[in-house]
Amino acid sequence: MKKLKILIATTNQGKARDLSKLMKVLPHTFVSLSDLGINEDVEETGSTFEENAVIKSNFYAKASGLLTIADDSGLEVDALGGKPGIHSKRFAGEDATDADRLNLLLSLLSEYPLNQRNARYRCCLVLSDPSKVIGISEGICEGIITSTPQGYNGFGYDPIFLIPELEKTMAEISEKVKNKISHRGQAAKKLSDFILKEAILN
Repeated sequence: MKKLKILIATTNQGKARDLSKLMKVLPHTFVSLSDLGINEDVEETGSTFEENAVIKSNFYAKASGLLTIADDSGLEVDALGGKPGIHSKRFAGEDATDADRLNLLLSLLSEYPLNQRNARYRCCLVLSDPSKVIGISEGICEGIITSTPQGYNGFGYDPIFLIPELEKTMAEISEKVKNKISHRGQAAKKLSDFILKEAILN
């Protein structure tokens, strides 16, 4: 398998950092949008994580001329009918901080007991070249929304996303454990395995 340059197409530095590490099993070089000086935004008009990931992957593959991996992911809370879902980043408004999003979600769930706070992280990864989609993978991590933030690792909703089997939030576990069990870790492994098995990037 020859060494190629692959674009990780996300403006979220946490996602870019995670994905670069998760995909290191592949013998390729990974670059970011900022590395290439690409600052164009693409409108995410899809109604699912997969649709939005495809839109981003296709757009940035064409803009860069490179093989491109795009991520769309977020949090689904059963008590809120699956919200914030694809709007996870914009849940509290365009300019909201992680703290703003956490506080809004906790306020909406304030009347719900722990056994009614089931939630999941969902991630869809799409690999495209400038002309087509090459591969799609998905990862899901089940959990419960806590009543107060716990831990300082990770980003996004990690401090309130409790993993029952570990009795810790996503923000309390090590990076090594997170990479193994997280939605993004699962999706990255599936996509890496697909690339290696099919030898599609030869």
